[in-house]
Amino acid sequence: MTPRLLLVEDDPRLGPLVADVLGVDWDVTLRADGESALQVAAEQYFDVMVVDRRLPGIDGTEVVAELRARRVSTPVLMLTALGEVRDRVSGLDAGANDYLVKPFDFDELNARLRALTRDYSGTGAAIEIGGWAFWPDDSSVTSPYTGRVMLTEKETELLRLLASDPARVFTRQHLLSAVFEHGEQLGTVDTYVHYIRRKTDRDMISTVRGVGYRLGTPA
Repeated sequence: MTPRLLLVEDDPRLGPLVADVLGVDWDVTLRADGESALQVAAEQYFDVMVVDRRLPGIDGTEVVAELRARRVSTPVLMLTALGEVRDRVSGLDAGANDYLVKPFDFDELNARLRALTRDYSGTGAAIEIGGWAFWPDDSSVTSPYTGRVMLTEKETELLRLLASDPARVFTRQHLLSAVFEHGEQLGTVDTYVHYIRRKTDRDMISTVRGVGYRLGTPA
């Protein structure tokens, strides 16, 4: 799947230009203000975000701070026309992972985005889930009772996302947009949760009624 990028830029000429250039390598969603950016970030999954510091209404640093307060851990690169050290520091303190000062080179922007997403990729190590060990790079889990259990690609992607932030409750819409192809229905998420539970343990994934799912604590 093409990695998904949220671009938050209010300049009516620069925003579409950046979206067009990045669209060669990324599935870009463009928003022009902080409020709509926060809304789409809550509803959909993105691999990385590019946020302009100066936005109408809620500015870029407030957007990033609010995302972190909501436990959204997606890496963020902040674009800024402000080159002062204190301005860059304020963006990083708000929770941004990197910054780039305007005007910028598109090759450098793309390189920084690739670096950010590499930082958040798997390392090949096992992830402990209760008494189980999840091996995302091997698409398997190890049971404390019966040994190794193989997962499909989509089961692995779903469990990997839940394990990336164990305390977070992910909405079904978020999981759908992150793991499955466009056009799939919300019930697909429930179906794959059922598949994982059937292969592993019913407590591998916890249901939060009226909200969605989070990682469980199987024995």
